[in-house]
Parts: sequence; C-alpha cells; structure tokens
Amino acid sequence: MKHLLLLTTLLASAAWAQQPLRFAFDGKPATGEVQVQSDTPYSRERGYGFEPDDKRNAAGLPYFFSVDLPEGNYRVTATLGGPQASDTTIKAELRRLQLDSVKLPAGSTQTQSFIVNVRTANIAAVPGVEAGRVKLKEREIASEGWAWDRRLTLEINGAQPALTHLLIEPVKLPTVYLLGDSTVADQSGEPYASWGQMLTALFKPTVAVSNHAESGETFRDSLARRRIDKILSTLQPGDTVLLQFGHNDQKQQKDGSGNAESYKAELRTHAERILARGGVPVVVSSMERRNFDAQTGKLKPSLLEYADAARAVATDMKLAFIDLNGMSQQLYAALGPERSQAMHPLNNGKLDNTHHNNYGAMQLARLVALGLREARVPVAAQLRDDLGAISPAQPPAPEQFRVAVSPGFTQLRPLGD
Repeated sequence: MKHLLLLTTLLASAAWAQQPLRFAFDGKPATGEVQVQSDTPYSRERGYGFEPDDKRNAAGLPYFFSVDLPEGNYRVTATLGGPQASDTTIKAELRRLQLDSVKLPAGSTQTQSFIVNVRTANIAAVPGVEAGRVKLKEREIASEGWAWDRRLTLEINGAQPALTHLLIEPVKLPTVYLLGDSTVADQSGEPYASWGQMLTALFKPTVAVSNHAESGETFRDSLARRRIDKILSTLQPGDTVLLQFGHNDQKQQKDGSGNAESYKAELRTHAERILARGGVPVVVSSMERRNFDAQTGKLKPSLLEYADAARAVATDMKLAFIDLNGMSQQLYAALGPERSQAMHPLNNGKLDNTHHNNYGAMQLARLVALGLREARVPVAAQLRDDLGAISPAQPPAPEQFRVAVSPGFTQLRPLGD
C-alpha cells in the first residue's frame, strides 16, 4: 500500500510538472491560477507553499516560496509591482541571483522571466555513465539541501518586494554547467558568495545555469563523488561545462598525493568525457588569493603553477580557456591593498582572503562573462545585452555596489582555502 501511494504521488508530481503552474499572491487569481494565502506553509501533500520560519527568515522578510518539481530547467515569469512603489530582488535555490533590484513606481506592474535549474542527486544511466547517486557531503544534505531537493525555491527579497503572480513552465534550453570549488559553489549563507551564484543574473532567460561546484573539492573529488557523472547524465549536445579547480588541488601537492601533472591528467579526463557526450568544455584558471606584499604593495600570486597547467591542457586539447587567474590579478591591482578588502567577507572579525562576498563574487562573474566572450564560446551570445563594459582593470566601485542581502548569516567558513 505504501509503495502504491508513493507511485501515485510520483505520477501526480510528473503530471503536475508537465503543465504550466500559475500562482497568485495578491488575492486576485485569474482563471487557472492557484491562490496562495500568506499563511500557506509548504507541505509535500500540497506540493507548494512558503518555507517555515527559521533562522533564514525569522523576521518575516525576505520570504521563501517552494514548488515541488522534477529535475530539469524551468522558466519562471514573475509579475512584480502593485499599488505601492516596489523594489524586488529574486534569488533561487541557494541564493542564485536571478532578478536584481527591479524598481517600479506606485501603481505599475512588470513581468520578468528567468531560468532556474532544479536537480536531485540521482544519476541516470547514459552511455559511459552508470546509474547511481552523487556522494553528497553532510552539509549538502543539511544547510545546502535546497540545491538538491525535488523543489524549486525562490527567495523574495529587496527593499520593498512586491510579487503578485508566478508562472512556472518546463523548458528545453541550453545549459551551462559549473564544476569547481568554493569560489564557484552556491554558498548557503552570508557573508559568503561565489561567482557561480552571480553568473545566473548575467544571462538572458534563454539559458540555464546548473551549479555542481562544491566547497573544498578538486578534480579528483569530482570523479570520486560522481559530480562529473551527474553532469554527463543530463548534458545535451552543445551544452557548456565550465571547469575551475586549483585552490584545493594545490594541497594534494603538499600532502604528496598529487601535483600539477596529476591535476592536468584529471582535467584532461573531465574534458574528454564532456567532449564524448557532445558538450563544450571550458577551462577556467583559478582566481588568485588576496595576498599583497607588505613592502611593495603588489599582489603575490600563489596559483601560477596551476593556472599554467590549466592553460596547457586547454591549449593542447584546443579547448576554450578563460584566464580568470590573470584577470583577477589585474582586478586586485586596480583596487589596491586596501580597497580590495571589499571583495572579501569578514567573519568573526577576520578577513577571509580566499573566499568572496557579494561584491567580489559579482566582479569575478563579470570577468567570467568577459572570458566567455573573448574565447568565443557559443553560449556567450546568451549573455545579457546590458552588462556594459567589462574590464578587469576598471572594476565598478565597491562603494557603489548593492545587492539585497539574504537572511541568515553563517560563521561556518566554506571548506577549502
């Protein structure tokens, strides 16, 4: 009986997801819309609702709305605005920025669309990949669980958020997969952020971003934990995979379990498997750590060996290459020893010179976008037209940067250094 109930639930969920889902939050549902009351909690039986108050939204705002969905790509169309002036920011899943500060005057509304990728840890069998599951870390099951569950979760944020209607539709679109370490991975709490969480806001609603990066990991971990297998199980011909490891791979040299040559071999294995599935691998060198010489005031690079190794593999295999290492050095030089601190989070009064905050993450995401254009990766055509000029030597002033801060701060530093 239990198995029959589960099968019925799964079939109902599949049928639910095949149709456009429409929700109204303003008390004025149109035909075909589900009216969502302000006190409608999420439940598995209902399949949608607001996430319960916890440390992430104990103050009531921002708030989180979830909908059960099978894994895949979805176009979300949000109607914003209303009687009062509004300023709305929307993030998805684990703080992936989708809409940034949409300001509307009183009495006006506007619809904006964006793409969200939903996934689970299950791995489907495809040529070259056996069925199974990603070997998730404990934190991925706990604080990062929203990145892996069978639901789409939206964070409604901003100075004066106003969401009145939602339309959610399954779509078949090109996907950009991200694979890397903590500087790429979705970080679950402030003050940390990654360029992977910001890249979503730089694309038009014509491409999905699926972030499979995880803190503290290496190319070797990707193979062992089957992260690359998960990507390959859903990758379609023409999809793009951005590969950026190095920070933690460097430690394998120190402990004697690896070196730059083993790093190159593991990178090559990833690229070969992506190519075999018809994908487009893009090699990204790791951005530098913030480490200025106290005497000269100049940046002291610490990852050149791995940046050179990444470039060598890309050159040898004729792959697109983004020199994020070199561009980040220009970025730090432009900001200087003092102002570059604005790229990094303070935690317990200590500056983290490896990981980034929202400002630092956005600047690196913009450099990745620039790299896609300069390397002439086909998906670069899907970048937004209004990004403006991007130059590592001329970053936007940190004093003028604003993005809505997500609720819930953490003192748990991302794994890796």
